Amino acid sequence: MTAHEGEPHGAGLGQRLNWLRAGVLGANDGIVSVASLVVGVAGATTDNAALLTAGLAGLVGGAVSMALGEYVSVSSQRDSERALITKEREELRTMPDAELAELAGLYRDRGLSDETALRVAEELTAHDALAAHLEVELGIDQEDLVNPWHAALSSAIAFTLGALLPLLAILLPPPEWRVPVTFVAVLIALAVTGAVAARIGGSPPLRPSIRLVAGGALALAATWLIGTLLGTAGVV
Repeated sequence: MTAHEGEPHGAGLGQRLNWLRAGVLGANDGIVSVASLVVGVAGATTDNAALLTAGLAGLVGGAVSMALGEYVSVSSQRDSERALITKEREELRTMPDAELAELAGLYRDRGLSDETALRVAEELTAHDALAAHLEVELGIDQEDLVNPWHAALSSAIAFTLGALLPLLAILLPPPEWRVPVTFVAVLIALAVTGAVAARIGGSPPLRPSIRLVAGGALALAATWLIGTLLGTAGVV
């Protein structure tokens, strides 16, 4: 195996990481938000219709909200990238010598000698000046810009799939087992999504998983307690 084998290279990497990130975040959000909602309602009532209504409302509203949020966020990022590309293209058109000197300087800053840096800058400029400047100056690949529709769709689907877990866990077991089963299912799912998120980011999975599980357990306990108190008080 070579030193670079297995590393994430190639066109489309930014796109893949974009929708993977959105998907993991969407799934995590779906699990926690809908689980907290249905556990809170289950603390107040055992009525299946109330649990189903609350769960479906949280699922649909959350999926739409996640998709919209991802679309707006990624669209802003894409607009910024396009503006930077336009600016760089104009600078290359109006002051090519200054841009060549700037590119050579960037390679000198990376450790190349003056002569080698200038030669590299000249050869890259001759091949594709815009691509060279975008990569070295801005870290942008104009062929691999983020896609807001991919992020929105990935987030909405992932939220829905994540939300289905606590919804089924609260509805299928007998009333006395609903909350414990949901707690266990949700905490296991959060541990898995934490490990996946860490894998995508290239970090060890243990700490992110523990953070997600602890946060999810706290959210579930808090909403269940509130639902129990309101149910005892006869509010619902």
